[in-house]
Amino acid sequence: MSKIAVVPGSFDPVTLGHLDVIRRTAKIFDEVHVLVVHNPGKDAMLPISERVGLIQKSIAEDSEIPSNVLVASWSMGLLVDYCTEVGANVLVKGIRSQIDVAYETPMVLMNRSLANVETVFMLPDPAHAHVSSTLVRQVASLGGDVTPYVPKAVARFLDKTRPV
Repeated sequence: MSKIAVVPGSFDPVTLGHLDVIRRTAKIFDEVHVLVVHNPGKDAMLPISERVGLIQKSIAEDSEIPSNVLVASWSMGLLVDYCTEVGANVLVKGIRSQIDVAYETPMVLMNRSLANVETVFMLPDPAHAHVSSTLVRQVASLGGDVTPYVPKAVARFLDKTRPV
């Protein structure tokens, strides 16, 4: 029986920290679903389809990410419904700080209660621990250089779409 993990997130945009978590998760589990989800509490910069495409390009350009990763989106229903649909019983979440743990804990308990889905927290590489998609969006919107924080595919996309 293969172990399937889901790495959910808004990925708006995907960062090097996200790729670090995806890469390490893919080395532990047989199959990894990177799942772009709609977060009603956030104003998205990119449509979900664009985020999926940027993650796919970023993964394709990263030679250290194994081929057991697929990218999908989910905007209707509960995250655990997706897990049940694909046979996953593990969620993997990147955690940068105590604030992330406090935010994620109620969801962990609810997911376990609803569908017996466990959650594994993964600490990021310290080089990426301070980076969030929100910060990347802010820096990019003000004309700053985000190349140290995002995959090359995202940097190219943001450079191409930057207002002149």
